[in-house]
This record gives sequence, C-alpha cells and structure tokens, in this order.
Amino acid sequence: MSNTGTFWGIGVGPGPAGYIPLAAVEALHLANVVFTPRATTSESSVALRCLTGIAIAPERIREIEFTMDTDRSVLSEHYAQLAETIAVELRAGRNVAYLTIGDTLTYSTYGYVLAALQELLPTLPQRTFPGITSYAAAAAAMSWPLGEGKERTLILPCPEDATELRSDIESHDIVVLMKIGKRLPWVLNLLRDMGVAEHCAFARRIGLVDEMLSTDVGSLNATEAMGYLSTLLIRKTPREKR
Repeated sequence: MSNTGTFWGIGVGPGPAGYIPLAAVEALHLANVVFTPRATTSESSVALRCLTGIAIAPERIREIEFTMDTDRSVLSEHYAQLAETIAVELRAGRNVAYLTIGDTLTYSTYGYVLAALQELLPTLPQRTFPGITSYAAAAAAMSWPLGEGKERTLILPCPEDATELRSDIESHDIVVLMKIGKRLPWVLNLLRDMGVAEHCAFARRIGLVDEMLSTDVGSLNATEAMGYLSTLLIRKTPREKR
C-alpha cells in the first residue's frame, strides 16, 4: 500500500471560476489524474468550467458521466464502478484529484464516492478540501444574509409536499431549500400563499452564462426558473433594520 497514490476530493464553484481553496489548487498541480464529473443530462462538465484559469494538461483530465438516477441500488452500483475506476489509478501509484461542485461534503455525491473508494482501499492516503456551498454562493451573489443575531436557519433538500415545507418555514426564521427540481411550481405557490415570497431569493447556475438571480420570487416564472443547480433562500419575515 506504500506505493498507492494519494486521493484528493476538491470542491469547486459553484459557478464562478476561482472559487477554490489555494491548498486545493496545489493538490490539483500535484495530481497525475483529475476526475471531473459530468451529468448525463449535460453536454459538458460544470466542475471543469469552474477551473477556468487554472492550467491543467488535457491528458490529465478524465471526464466521467454521472447518473442522476434516484434509485438507491442503481446509484450504489454506479459509485462502486466509479470507485473501481479511480482505484486503478491509485494502485498504479498515481495521485488522483476528484472534482465536485460546491462543498465536498454538503449534500454532495462525493461522500458516496469516497466511502466506496475507502472500502476498496481502507488505508488510502486521502484528503478532502472544503468548497463553497451553493447557498453561500447564492447569498453572496445577492447580498442576502443567511442568518443574523439569533435567527434560526434550516438547510434541507426540498420535501415532497407543501404541508411539510410549510411547517419547516413556520418553525424557522430562514430556510435554505436545495434539490428543488420539478417541485418549484408548488414551492413558489406556497411562498405566495404564505405571503413571504417578497422576502425570498432564488439563484440558479450562479456564475454561468444562463445565471438567474431574484431577490423577490413573487413574480418568478417557475417554468423558466426550473432546472439543475438552483437554490431558494426563504425568509419568514422581512429583514430587521438595524
């Protein structure tokens, strides 16, 4: 195992180039192979675009197609196969960097990849670098505080029904809603029905060419706004003036 390469997990973006820790940039330069995921629904890797300006020889890059299937058994098999692919490089003594969008361990598939890899190589030399979460990037892009004073903030993937989400909003000052997808129409209707839409903000594909930002979702068109890489920042009451 002494000849095994080192594995680095690196969060990049979301969106703008340059959102990457300096220590992670150093690891990228040391990596013999850089795995960059691409969703099956995308023509190019968003993670790779986040590295614009950082010189990486094309021959070091391995673009891998990532399934978005919600079936746990399908995903488990996918992670196992991906881990096997990465392990081949590591066993050959090559250092490997694996890119993921946003923070490496906040609602990220990277955690599953790392777990599957450590099952194959229990004593694997590895380090995970933190990244910037989608909601932190969204808040910064719109100058929208995620919590002030003793405000209670809840971060969660979108529930399946409006009743559950209404309860979450009513019991917290701020709700960060992720993984919204096709639920966006009823979520927006709920926010309007609760009379809080004008206090809420929406971000999609921050820093990319089709970026969408809104600090009042009352008039947001759900059909136009739906899509991958979207986040809602929900505030129950207007921000207190200080």
